Amino acid sequence: MLNWPVNWRPRFAPTSWPSLTRCQLLLNWAETTNSPATMNWTRISESASAADLVVVRAKGLELLARREHSRLELRQKLIQRGYPAEAVAAALDQLVAERLLDERRYAEIYASSRADKGYGPLRIARELRERGIPDELTDAAMTVLDECWMSKLRELHRKRFKSKIPADAAGRIQQTRVFRQHGFTLDQIKCLFEAADA
Repeated sequence: MLNWPVNWRPRFAPTSWPSLTRCQLLLNWAETTNSPATMNWTRISESASAADLVVVRAKGLELLARREHSRLELRQKLIQRGYPAEAVAAALDQLVAERLLDERRYAEIYASSRADKGYGPLRIARELRERGIPDELTDAAMTVLDECWMSKLRELHRKRFKSKIPADAAGRIQQTRVFRQHGFTLDQIKCLFEAADA
């Protein structure tokens, strides 16, 4: 039997390591081998990779249970925790195939949540792209909310300016700057001012 340290752990092992660790896989396999010199290291590597995949997938599911993630977000979190990149990529492919990781669903939920917090389509679209969401999914998520942008802008206007429209240009420029920072378009802001002037 191999003389492995009792407390040996892979460098990427999380705090809650499952019962079948890499060390146990190696030890169990070594016990069935007549001599260390005859060990099949390719077989050990394959077993270790399978164990990595199980652990990485479990951690990915744990993170997804807390909230939806984009593939890029989930990959970054798993890599930051020290999991091997190949195991992370394989685990993400599995989660996508099982629709447990769904970027369309993520984009729609994220966009709706940010819109409820007073952010407009330009800012939300930029944030989705920064999170690795493809343009077609970003555009689709924005389209779902097309009919609510003006109501979101009016709500922001009420909270920030008590629904008051300045008569002077300087005041309107100030409000426009705030609305633009929140990601609303110039056309949407223009509609807000025109409705007040009507």
